[in-house]
Amino acid sequence: MSKITFLGAGSTVFVKNVLGDVMLTEALQGFELALFDIDAERLSDSERLLNSMTASLGSRCTVKAYSDRKAALRGAKYVINAIQVGGYDPCTITDFEVPKKYGLRQTIGDTLGIGGIFRNLRTIPVMLDFARDIQEVCPDAWFLNYTNPMAVLTNVMNTHGGVKTVGLCHSVQVCMPHLFEALGMDPNGVETKIAGINHMAWLLEVKRNGEDLYPEIKRRAAEKQKEVHNDMVRYELMFRFGYYVTESSEHSAEYHPYFIKRSYPELIERFNIPLDEYPRRCINQIEGWAKMREKLFASERIEHTRSLEYASYILEAMETNKPYKIGGNVMNTGLITNLPAEACVEVPCLVDASGVTPTYVGALPPQLAALNRTNINTQLLTIEAAMTGKKEHIYHAAMLDPHTAAELSINDIVALCDDLIEAHGDWLPAYK
Repeated sequence: MSKITFLGAGSTVFVKNVLGDVMLTEALQGFELALFDIDAERLSDSERLLNSMTASLGSRCTVKAYSDRKAALRGAKYVINAIQVGGYDPCTITDFEVPKKYGLRQTIGDTLGIGGIFRNLRTIPVMLDFARDIQEVCPDAWFLNYTNPMAVLTNVMNTHGGVKTVGLCHSVQVCMPHLFEALGMDPNGVETKIAGINHMAWLLEVKRNGEDLYPEIKRRAAEKQKEVHNDMVRYELMFRFGYYVTESSEHSAEYHPYFIKRSYPELIERFNIPLDEYPRRCINQIEGWAKMREKLFASERIEHTRSLEYASYILEAMETNKPYKIGGNVMNTGLITNLPAEACVEVPCLVDASGVTPTYVGALPPQLAALNRTNINTQLLTIEAAMTGKKEHIYHAAMLDPHTAAELSINDIVALCDDLIEAHGDWLPAYK
């Protein structure tokens, strides 16, 4: 029996969506769905839920929870990763509260910025443990990574873990549909080309029947920008740099030095920037889980409709050899010519039985490549810190982060990093 292993299976709602999709895919019937999580209670919830779903959906998949990670991985053909190391309490709290003491504010903190750096530093060692297990017990498996920070972790698994890895993010799928819905435009028949890096990929082309739709998009966006709405940062970036970016305004606000600034507090209201947004989401999710859990398990039949998540479509394409196009995070093997070869980029990819084949993009518009490089600098230095164990590279990563560098002096950045290292304690390895 072929096996799909899900690491971080205590993320019950996400497991329901991704593995529910698998259950509805004919080419994936008969697979064992192997679940692993370090939280035994949440793991048990997911096992119970998925067993109910197999009955409700008439799936021929089998579900098995494992307390031993290596046993869960043994013989897997595919591995899906959705872990969060350190969780909301204590690690996300630390990522937000310690920088606040220095006057450094964040919105999400899970990708770049000081929060993203430290999320990487505590996650990379765990991912490399996964890689060692995979090399031993399922060396040919494809690793589908959903965990943020996407670019760094996908990079590490490919370059240092020796595992066939593709990173998957929702932002590519929803970029054009959400933009068109907000602007009252018809998305049917629209063709797009999106490329860049994760959370900062660019809607390079948006056409219908060969007609460039950007002039109409910008006209409508300029009108909408006269009123307060939830995507004001991205519209501003589009007006200034010419192109719309994939990831949301709350994320984008902290990837640049322009929007969250102590010297310009009026920008927070002007661009409707939700400071401390991720901790609020975590609290709401934790509080809402009990009600959601009760509702899920109260139903005798748990229904599911195949979602837009890439995972089941990727596995289906690999199993059937019927090509499927995704926006995937892969190493930059000459794909985007004006970004570093060491970077992980987000580009259109073709999936079939041969695996994931990225497509050539060429050069991005120079201003977009320049913005991407500001984020890549911090990503690569974070990897350097994790792989060498040298504290100085943590400082380098933070000093080159656009938002952190725009707000703090070098001395304060170094002091902040030291405070975060101390506050995280055993969640981080020792640094020299």
